[in-house]
Amino acid sequence: MYGAMKVAVGGPLKVAFRPWVEGLENVPAEGPAILASNHLSFSDSFFLPAVLDRKVTFIAKAEYFTTPGVKGRLTAAFFKGVGQLPVDRSGARGAGEAAIKSGIEVLERGELFGIYPEGTRSPDGRLYRGKPGGLARVALATGAPVIPVAMIDTEKIQPPGKVMPKLMRPGIRIGKPLDFSRYQGMEHDRFVLRAVTDEVMYEIMKLSGQEYVDMYATAMKRQLAEAAKAEKEAEKTAKAALARAEKEQAAKEKAEQDRTDERRTEP
Repeated sequence: MYGAMKVAVGGPLKVAFRPWVEGLENVPAEGPAILASNHLSFSDSFFLPAVLDRKVTFIAKAEYFTTPGVKGRLTAAFFKGVGQLPVDRSGARGAGEAAIKSGIEVLERGELFGIYPEGTRSPDGRLYRGKPGGLARVALATGAPVIPVAMIDTEKIQPPGKVMPKLMRPGIRIGKPLDFSRYQGMEHDRFVLRAVTDEVMYEIMKLSGQEYVDMYATAMKRQLAEAAKAEKEAEKTAKAALARAEKEQAAKEKAEQDRTDERRTEP
């Protein structure tokens, strides 16, 4: 099914968008490996597999696989076909453990496992701090090499709010494999997990040329959402104040007009 879906989706993607690729030789022809990529767009999980000869498995929200109805079944079939695994994200810790377990299983089969260390898409095109739990723990538990990947300009193809994609050439840079065997068996040491994650993020930054932000993308999204909410509330308050002022001014003008009319009617 993966092969058929890759032809059906990957073929047209390559023809329509003509993505350029550097470093394909860094992806091993066989054996387990982790592809650790920046995350700019929903389409990242489609463009990267489209340019690889081997199957690469990513994790996806369980909701994509459990939505009822015809549309839900089609969506589930599509995500299964492109090599995505469902992970329940209803609980933060449970979701992390499920993702780690899924990644280890994929690598133990000798396959490629794709992961986004930032944990979510970048809200503004910058590169954010990698989360130390998933990537590092899977790498140290399996001994699989980590291959840094940089997606270039994928966020410009279909920005948020746009229905139709823009036909342009995105890019993919694939770096040399990173070996963390020196930390084997230390997957529960938080300092080691942080060091491994930071090393991978540094390599991704060099490949992508992105500005690095030393905070989690999820935290930045919360800040942006709170700022947008505060701005909306401020706008609402300002409109209400303006409406009150206009109402008071209208009442004042009416009262003045009534006094003027009364004076005119006096004998």
